[in-house]
Amino acid sequence: MAQSALKNFTDESLLGQPITLNNCDREPIHIPGLIQPYGFLLCLDEQSRRVVQASANTLTLLGMAAETLIGAGLGTLLEPEQLLEVERVWAKLGTDARLLGIHLGRVTGQPAYKLILHRYDGLLWVEGEPLSETSVSALDLPALNVSLGRLLTAESVLECCQVTAEQVRTITGFDRVAIYRFAPDDSGEVIAEDVREDLPPWLGMHYPATDIPKQARAMYLKNWLRFIPNAHYAPVPLVPTVAPGASRPPDMTYSVLRSVSPIHLEYLHNLGSEATMTISLIQEGRLWGMVTCHHQSPRLVSYELRDLCQFLGKTVSALLKTKELQDEQAYRLRIREAQVGLFDLVSTQANFMDGLHRFTPNLLDVLDCGGAAIVFDGEVITLGHTPKPRQIEEIVEWLRANNPHDVFVTDSYAQLNPAGKAIRTTASGILAVALAREACDYILWFRPEQLQTVTWAGRHEKNQTTADGQIFLSPRQSFEAWKQTVEETSAPWLPLEVEAAKEIRLHISDIRLKVFNELQAKALSLTRLNAELERSNDELDSFAYVASHDLKEPLRGIHNYSLFLLEDYADKLDDEGVSKLRTLVRLSQRMEALIESLLQLSRVGRVELVVEAVNLNDVLTDILDLLHPRFEQTRTTVTVAGPLPTVRGSRTSIQEVFNNLLTNSLRYNNHAEKRVTIGVASPEIRGPKGTGNPADFVVISVQDNGIGIDPKHHENIFKIFKRLHAQDKYGGGTGAGLAIARKMAEKNGGELWVDSTLGHGATFYFSIPISL
Repeated sequence: MAQSALKNFTDESLLGQPITLNNCDREPIHIPGLIQPYGFLLCLDEQSRRVVQASANTLTLLGMAAETLIGAGLGTLLEPEQLLEVERVWAKLGTDARLLGIHLGRVTGQPAYKLILHRYDGLLWVEGEPLSETSVSALDLPALNVSLGRLLTAESVLECCQVTAEQVRTITGFDRVAIYRFAPDDSGEVIAEDVREDLPPWLGMHYPATDIPKQARAMYLKNWLRFIPNAHYAPVPLVPTVAPGASRPPDMTYSVLRSVSPIHLEYLHNLGSEATMTISLIQEGRLWGMVTCHHQSPRLVSYELRDLCQFLGKTVSALLKTKELQDEQAYRLRIREAQVGLFDLVSTQANFMDGLHRFTPNLLDVLDCGGAAIVFDGEVITLGHTPKPRQIEEIVEWLRANNPHDVFVTDSYAQLNPAGKAIRTTASGILAVALAREACDYILWFRPEQLQTVTWAGRHEKNQTTADGQIFLSPRQSFEAWKQTVEETSAPWLPLEVEAAKEIRLHISDIRLKVFNELQAKALSLTRLNAELERSNDELDSFAYVASHDLKEPLRGIHNYSLFLLEDYADKLDDEGVSKLRTLVRLSQRMEALIESLLQLSRVGRVELVVEAVNLNDVLTDILDLLHPRFEQTRTTVTVAGPLPTVRGSRTSIQEVFNNLLTNSLRYNNHAEKRVTIGVASPEIRGPKGTGNPADFVVISVQDNGIGIDPKHHENIFKIFKRLHAQDKYGGGTGAGLAIARKMAEKNGGELWVDSTLGHGATFYFSIPISL
């Protein structure tokens, strides 16, 4: 940012005036005319190399009053060879500082100082800093190399910042190192931290934009690092404050010792911070965030280590764009994977809307949000935390009236519609796509007000402090100020999230168009087939009559005459002839049973159900009474586990299912003591096609201790005339019973399936809709 920008944000008339919360946003912080007292400052004229201004503490630090240094050269402090070394630096000096470690040879005692040199504002700046008093003084290059490696391999912005916080604290020994990132509105959030274990965390803290005035931000873009070793210092003035011929104090933007705003010092006091250091994180000329260090006692960190921390800050700044792209790519990949799964479900479900919410992934998994809703055909389906269905309908009505576009995005619905205040805890932010605006068909995603998701780590601190009646900001009060700026506002929707929502809308539109075209084609085909089916039904009825009358009658005659022959001529036939007659009797009986089963199966699909309230207890009682003699004969115990519910369905079809399952339980059992248990299945049981949700279905289980069924045959047993055993084993049977039972269960709106292993009995389940 240009130097003029600093001037645009400040008011030089405030020089020497009291600074308060009311005017600190205009304070000319770059020209305070004051320094921190831990070092000394000399400002030299570029041409003459003579001192034109000196800090008032030179008498204390150097034994020379500032007034005696004015007009003198650095030869007053340095030996000729030292002066020659400084002169070589001047030639290439700019705003980037150069460090020289020197014993001041012309000063009594020859004290050791680090001279920090730079050129700016028409002056040569010489700042003397004493040797560091901190125990951390050595540069550990191997450790730094490891840290740089971790920065380069970090897979996200947060991981990169956490590594930075840990490394800066290791280098400096500060009690706390926190990194906060600026939002588009210039407010800040602590996103990484390394802190002494006994101190409360700041992670997740938020600050309003006003905590860092614009002129400070402008300076932070120019000078990467600020350092205060003792926050209770008394500022030291320059002598003179304004050099002869100048209109203002010198611009101290790049000065290490520049004194800071009294408001900032008061803020540090309220934090309990006695020493602090901040490092700018800059991305493409924009202040992205800051590394901020705090210590509960004064701490002088050497210039070399501070310079190393600045190097880390610049390294992180250079990596930020790459890490943000990594974050975005990872999120984009996650969205894409969820979309692919969602599109597959939508495309494969009979009702494409089921694919949006019944399975995983669903709409809630695609984007980072609190909740989602589908409004389709007058129905409201919700996932996660959402407004109430009626409130969602009101949002849709508002969208239809006020948003002419197919996509709607806001992070503050309440600012657009006052009714949004009532739903801000779940839906401050809304991303909506219209499937059919006129029909009010929409998909919506919701985000809560930011305050619902923020934890303030400093709630124990006071809201404010006062000094001489003046209120000063504290961390807690900063958070309250931030809250006022984000009320009724959610986290913003990212462009890639909006694009993902648009893709979902387009995909559903394509499916709806495909479904419409398919339905139109099917409608034409069904119209043609309908007449053919009616004719076929008539033919089937004729076939049923012929099969039941004309075919069964001759079979019955064959059966009866075979019996007559056995009774009247068995003694006249040899053993082979008798055997053949008995085979003829058996085959005629089986053929009649097969024809009867086939007719019964064909009727199931054509007979209209008589739907009524069916008490399953009554149906089961009738079946048990009918089969009671067989139960006694086969020593079978039937247990009904609890009362059964009442459903709506076809009594006849339900009876047939019960009858078939109980008959099979008797037949396919080798135990001397046979057991059958009937009851309502547990709520989590689901059929192969997904039926069984307790809100819509009752699932009945029929469990036996019989021979069991190998899982590979679980579907085969429901095929017409399919048997897993020899024809004469387990009492024969045509192999049509389970096929008929399943068809009846499906005709009734449910399913019939089995769970079994060979040798361990079988459990048959059938689902019945609560309403049909």
